[in-house]
Amino acid sequence: MSKLKIYGDCRSGNCLKVKWTADHLGVDYDWMEIDVLLGSTRTEEFLTLNPSGQVPAVILPDGRALSQSNAIITYLAGLADSALLPTDLFERAKVNEWLFWEQYTHEPSVAVRRFQKAFLGKTEDEIDPQLMAKGRRALGQMELALGAAPYLAGAALTVADIALVAYTRVAHEGGFDLAEFPAVRRWIARVERDLALESAEAA
Repeated sequence: MSKLKIYGDCRSGNCLKVKWTADHLGVDYDWMEIDVLLGSTRTEEFLTLNPSGQVPAVILPDGRALSQSNAIITYLAGLADSALLPTDLFERAKVNEWLFWEQYTHEPSVAVRRFQKAFLGKTEDEIDPQLMAKGRRALGQMELALGAAPYLAGAALTVADIALVAYTRVAHEGGFDLAEFPAVRRWIARVERDLALESAEAA
């Protein structure tokens, strides 16, 4: 029987969140490494799998394709009937609220700044200063939420935490000082333990 195939770049938080979710749920899969910086997502072969030319992309055992990281992790959690995706409609909506916010507000600042600094090698003078300001506001919003609850959507780990921890745990690589956000740091350590991840700050 064919297995799930995950196409991803292991340097990408969006790809790793899919891997971590699959690992946490015990999903059997094959990891297909794709180097984004070498243009591997723009080949004719890959564009046949995902016309948007982005990773992660997943091919289900029945051949159907799925893209967009948060859609994938939500699908996996729902498929496994996991507590990562609450059954209560309001609680699930709160999870989705964080998932949408992650892609619309958090990733465009925290992840983009990290990519420019750590992978493109841009100097501070070459990076849009608004990325730091927007990223610090995003981390501040998380700090407020995590000061009131152990996880973003309440008392237990959900896909919202997996989605947000992916780039937050490496925010220091983008120049963000996580010491300013103690509740966020405690949450990162908590989620890393839940997912059996090595600490990003220690790595």
